Amino acid sequence: MSTLETWERIEGAVVGLLVGDALGVPYEFHAAHLIPPREAIEMAPPAGFTRSHRSIAPGTWSDDGAQALCLLASLVTCNRFDADDFARRLVAWYRDGYMAVAGVVFDIGIQTERALHALIDGTPADLAGPREESANGNGSLMRAMPLALWHRGGDDELVRDAHAQSRVTHGHVRSQVCCALYTLWARGELAGAEATWARAVASLRSIYQASYPDHLIELNTVVRPDDAPSGGGSGYVLDCLRSARLVCEEETYEAVVKAAVALGNDTDTTACVAGGIAGARFGMRAIPPRWVEQLRGSGLYRPLLAELRARG
Repeated sequence: MSTLETWERIEGAVVGLLVGDALGVPYEFHAAHLIPPREAIEMAPPAGFTRSHRSIAPGTWSDDGAQALCLLASLVTCNRFDADDFARRLVAWYRDGYMAVAGVVFDIGIQTERALHALIDGTPADLAGPREESANGNGSLMRAMPLALWHRGGDDELVRDAHAQSRVTHGHVRSQVCCALYTLWARGELAGAEATWARAVASLRSIYQASYPDHLIELNTVVRPDDAPSGGGSGYVLDCLRSARLVCEEETYEAVVKAAVALGNDTDTTACVAGGIAGARFGMRAIPPRWVEQLRGSGLYRPLLAELRARG
């Protein structure tokens, strides 16, 4: 694959997750049967639809996109995954609107907020994320894509860092496994590979068999990645990953993110997670120009894209 093709996929992944997030924001918390028909799903919903976050202008990403940009900024600045630096950026987002469009923070997950308060109180970054089984929201999965875009280490190193970035806000092994599987899946899409999900599963099993026995049990008995794709678009990390896999069976970027929104419920996060994969698969030029033009906050993400590109 040429450098141009690689860059087309990297740019598509970043903008794809941000566009997916922004597309899903007005529809969040609505059940699937209340979502407009797919042809009517746009950043500005059709007349008569009761928007979520009505004070937020169309084209605005939520906590999903902001935290992904926090991770990307940390990676390009530190040239490694640094949990403490990343944690400081998350706190800056929470307190000051860092990487939020116009500095406005309007959405945050329950587990993430708990972790951020722990960080503010002095808990080490690697221990801040709640570890109970009930604390498996999708807050660490939604932001994990930048690791796949930035990382040049082997799959085992990518998995290690995917676990670590999750633990800052979501410490349970299930969230770690979902983040690891997602980043390996994304890595395959960036490479233009075939059967990217199956390849990611095989690589993750091999890594877990060698080094992470507890994670292997979780992968095989709970995550069960060999099952047929399904999902309901909820905020549960495993359902979110499964939902993204389901909608990524669509054949265009637009169809993927509209299918994600059509699932209802946690629409912005499902479309963010799926949109990152679809952007990596189909490339930047596959994202509808009308959505790229409507996306706010270009001054936040374009400099980071430039830094990624300059890295070569």
